[in-house]
Amino acid sequence: GLTIIQFGEVRFKLESMDQENLPSAKKELLRQMSSPNRARDDSRANLNRKMSVQEYEMLKEEDEGCLKKYRRRCMQEMHDKLSFGPKFEGVHDLDSGEAFLEVIEKEHHSTVVVVHIYKFGVRGCEQLNSCLDCLATEYPTVKFCRIDAVASGAAERFSDEVLPTLLVYKAGELLGNFLACTQHLNEEFFATDVEAFLNSYGLLPEKELPAGEDEEENYVE
Repeated sequence: GLTIIQFGEVRFKLESMDQENLPSAKKELLRQMSSPNRARDDSRANLNRKMSVQEYEMLKEEDEGCLKKYRRRCMQEMHDKLSFGPKFEGVHDLDSGEAFLEVIEKEHHSTVVVVHIYKFGVRGCEQLNSCLDCLATEYPTVKFCRIDAVASGAAERFSDEVLPTLLVYKAGELLGNFLACTQHLNEEFFATDVEAFLNSYGLLPEKELPAGEDEEENYVE
């Protein structure tokens, strides 16, 4: 009986010990042992779960943004290096038949070359020259050229009746030969009309996207 009483007294002393005197680590351990089947901290677990979802969504958005930027950069690199070759400014004036042949034979294989054969005083020639000046800014990867029929050395082949003439080449091959090309246009025509005419034969590349245009403008939450 004495042993049981002593054990009971020790047990009572342990249970009634001042909890404030226990180290915090031990108090936490006792708290967990008093309810082993309960979650450690329900509010903390819920908070962690919500944060993990938010982080996932945030990382997902960041990944999508990075992927779009990477895709645009790859497309631009392909555009610049593989598909479209060099870029040009304005319309190039050719002063001889030799210069005419050189631009056709020696230009980059991916470059479309548009040559306007004209003659001062022939109806439509001056207007077409103005249209090509505009198109040269719209299509920097196309080499637009012009040459006076007399300077070309083939004035007998390009009489006033067949002017203005547009010749289109790529990799040295003649793709389009449009004699008296203004007959396919209205009496008063503009750069957009010439553009539509050439596009109807698939002779112009696609226009480049403006540098500032961003796919993400169309992405709405």
